Amino acid sequence: MVDGGDNIVLATWGSTSNIIHIGGTNIGSARCTDFKDRPGRLRAAKNLTRHGITNLIAIGGDGSLTGANIFRQEWPSLLRELVDKGEIPADKMQCCAHLNIVGLVGSIDNDFCGTDMTIGVDSALHRITEAVDKILTTAVSHKRAFVLEIMGRMCGYLPLVAGISSEATTIFIPEDPPQGDWRQSLCDHIRERSKSDARRTHLVLVAEGAIDRMGNSIRCVDVQRVLTERMNMDVRVTVLGHVQRGGKASAFDRIIATRMGTEAVFALMDAKPDTPACVICLDGMDIVRTPLMKAVEATKMVGHKMNEQNFEEVVRLRGRWGHFL
Repeated sequence: MVDGGDNIVLATWGSTSNIIHIGGTNIGSARCTDFKDRPGRLRAAKNLTRHGITNLIAIGGDGSLTGANIFRQEWPSLLRELVDKGEIPADKMQCCAHLNIVGLVGSIDNDFCGTDMTIGVDSALHRITEAVDKILTTAVSHKRAFVLEIMGRMCGYLPLVAGISSEATTIFIPEDPPQGDWRQSLCDHIRERSKSDARRTHLVLVAEGAIDRMGNSIRCVDVQRVLTERMNMDVRVTVLGHVQRGGKASAFDRIIATRMGTEAVFALMDAKPDTPACVICLDGMDIVRTPLMKAVEATKMVGHKMNEQNFEEVVRLRGRWGHFL
């Protein structure tokens, strides 16, 4: 939108053929720093009005969706400024008077409030569990412990669910820091587990943003040092990194992305000038429309409560998946 030109082209049925299985973004979209400032949004408004575009589906996290809503709120003043500068004809004020916005949440972290699952999460979980299963082959064979870093700077959904599905010994996530001395608790837990099931190995999953109750980071190397020095264990660290974000989309992601995209189009067709911007969410297995800013504000509140170390409120705001905790 900001660059215009050949970056805005008419989509056809052929544009979306044979891409349902592909991960990433087919149009090459990414964060745009220019759009954060009004001059960038002014250029975007100019390029859209030239094409007569007044309906947008924004795909991203809370930052992208917040920016889209600001764009919608500023739209009338942006058009007035463009007319006053002589950059668009005055009749564009009438035919392009209202901008309708619908949001879709694309985030592997599942960190957006108001939806049970965001687009991309299930595919990321498949990547993680596949990697864990392969690592366990070595871990069991050689009686080694493995510590894996999983994506999740502010949200522990991926390591939590991956840990449950792989029978991890311990999971460290931002929303539920361990009580007391986590180092001693980890060693005690491993000793107890080893007595009861004679495990040949132990697996510890650590979110990128894992912390203790004082807000201090818990890193993979910290866990490795504890197990090596206190338990005399042979420990390896693996950082999965961007492997989690790649690969083909899972069947579940293909279906909910298609259902959400369809509902987004219906929402734009239903929109009137006074219709608030909405975001398409998953409630159980139902696709629903939720007020965009209500969901964005709840998501931002999670960050505020994390900074306050109010972990009980963080878990509550996370919604349905917080019950895992």
